[in-house]
Amino acid sequence: MPRSRRVPAALLAALLLPTVLSAPPARAADRHPSVVSGRPAPWTPHVLDGTVRAIAEVGGTVVVGGDFSRVTAADGGATLRRDNLFAFERGTGRISSAFAPGLDGEVLSLAPGPDGTVYVGGRFRAVDGERQSGITRLSVADGARIPEFTATLDGGWAGRVVEHAGRLYVGGRFSSVNGVRRTAVARLDAGTGAVDPDFDITLSHARSGPVRLQDLALSPDGRRLVVNGTFTVADGRRRYQIAVIDTSDRVARLSPWSTEAFTAACDHPDMHTYLRQMDFAPDGSYFVVVTTGGPDPARGLCKTATRWEATDRPDARPTWANHTGGDSLYSVAVTGAAVYVGGHQRWLNNEHAHKEQGPGAVERRGIGALDPVTGRALPWNPGRVRGIGVEALTATADGLYVGSDTEDLAGEYRGRLGMFPLAP
Repeated sequence: MPRSRRVPAALLAALLLPTVLSAPPARAADRHPSVVSGRPAPWTPHVLDGTVRAIAEVGGTVVVGGDFSRVTAADGGATLRRDNLFAFERGTGRISSAFAPGLDGEVLSLAPGPDGTVYVGGRFRAVDGERQSGITRLSVADGARIPEFTATLDGGWAGRVVEHAGRLYVGGRFSSVNGVRRTAVARLDAGTGAVDPDFDITLSHARSGPVRLQDLALSPDGRRLVVNGTFTVADGRRRYQIAVIDTSDRVARLSPWSTEAFTAACDHPDMHTYLRQMDFAPDGSYFVVVTTGGPDPARGLCKTATRWEATDRPDARPTWANHTGGDSLYSVAVTGAAVYVGGHQRWLNNEHAHKEQGPGAVERRGIGALDPVTGRALPWNPGRVRGIGVEALTATADGLYVGSDTEDLAGEYRGRLGMFPLAP
């Protein structure tokens, strides 16, 4: 396997499609001893239209969100109406008849909550006819809105929600939560939705348009929060499109961690940011960032996956970078055995060419896996019809869920949703 290439300082830069850290204990859900199988499980339901954008497992139930209206069981049968959200039984794929909440807009993010609940973030204004904008908490058993959770986003939407130890982190585009001023990121009481006054990080000076968060990732121990988006300043200090927030104490503070790696203008003028999803390793020692970009060749970190060590180092540089050679990556999930990436890509290991397969590049249509240490592509290569791309990758204790806008996964019909189980 070729050795990884450390990215020189002169090449550090990167891309967004408009739309929308002592080592902690490993997460049980994705502490995989091996790479998942290359064959998807036969029991996942099919989503018949739109796009799957978020997947979360809550106990024995899998909740799926996105922009869609029709689903059906793996073996066919009746087509069921489900507006942007549905649930099914893990292992059998049986679609829940009780979980059918009415949301009047697309779902962008899901996070498991306590007591059999799920947090939902997205571009909706009401839940089952009740006014609640951008974020809600639902019972997985029957889809009912949890009335004690009263959070609502003022003038915007939530693109990412993450819960840990009674705290709910929310990122997206909004100017306030429950009437309390918070720009693009907030921390809430996970039970009531009340705004946490001890988390008041100011993001400003957007590259383009309003300040918005594209993604956030929380370390498994809850002590470090990474955020990316359109901002170039955080709490008065330069943080170009990405910042780390120290959440280890009661009052959250900006970490000294910083990088100039994403400063190059390698995206299209209409894009707000070219950074996409991020995910921490199960032990919290590092995180991975994936990016998109514009149509033209560009130097830097556009259309790449990069590994970053979870330290407080200023002027940080990636440990490794894997280039697609001109195609976007949208999603990432890090397990003990692999870094899974999904998007619109045709190749990985393709740092020497643009829109063609260069020296050393390997074909990985729409989905692939990287070695966590070297960053080079692993042999795992199920393939899929690329479409716009994979927008949801969720690792669980028994495999990897994939959500997208296409129907072919590993050469099989799997309607916009699939699951690769851990190999025996």
